[in-house]
Amino acid sequence: MSQTALTDWILTLLPVWGPWLLGLTTFLSCLAIPVPSSLMMIASGAFVGSGDLALASVAGAALTGAVSGDQVGFWLGRRAGRFLPAPESRRGRLVAGALAQLERRGAVAVFFTRWMFSALGPWVNLAAGASGFAHPRFTLAGVLGELVWVSVYVGLGITFGANLEAAADLATNALGMMAGAGAALGFGWWLWRAAKSPRP
Repeated sequence: MSQTALTDWILTLLPVWGPWLLGLTTFLSCLAIPVPSSLMMIASGAFVGSGDLALASVAGAALTGAVSGDQVGFWLGRRAGRFLPAPESRRGRLVAGALAQLERRGAVAVFFTRWMFSALGPWVNLAAGASGFAHPRFTLAGVLGELVWVSVYVGLGITFGANLEAAADLATNALGMMAGAGAALGFGWWLWRAAKSPRP
């Protein structure tokens, strides 16, 4: 079954299984299993907008699934380093990048990889567990980041539910703009620090 066919099939099940299916999808996505979690949240938001699903159950299911997936990934990394992919593989390089991000930015990296750089999210989960990263810090940053992820995508579904493709494109563009703004702010802060530091 192609990825498009799988996505279409999952979307046809959404009106029947609703929040349960959404929670399962966000859970699996946080374990690096390729499921259309963002599109599912947008579609669920569209059903909220039409009155077919309740906002509290949709948002609660999406958030619970995502946070649970993060926690499972963290403890897999903590308990069994053998779950980490080989360093020379593509996924191994993603884990190495995740470890480097954690070492440099800690909880900030966990927060942003929940929603802005979500492709790294599952690997940050494993890397955080394997590296001995503090569990309370991981959990707090993870929950805050997942709140942003769920709010953005479900909110777009509610607002633009009549056109899922347009909502998905808007989400991609909005996250790209936020990433650019974040990079600009970070560069500005670095320049400010450099200007304030005493010159030799």
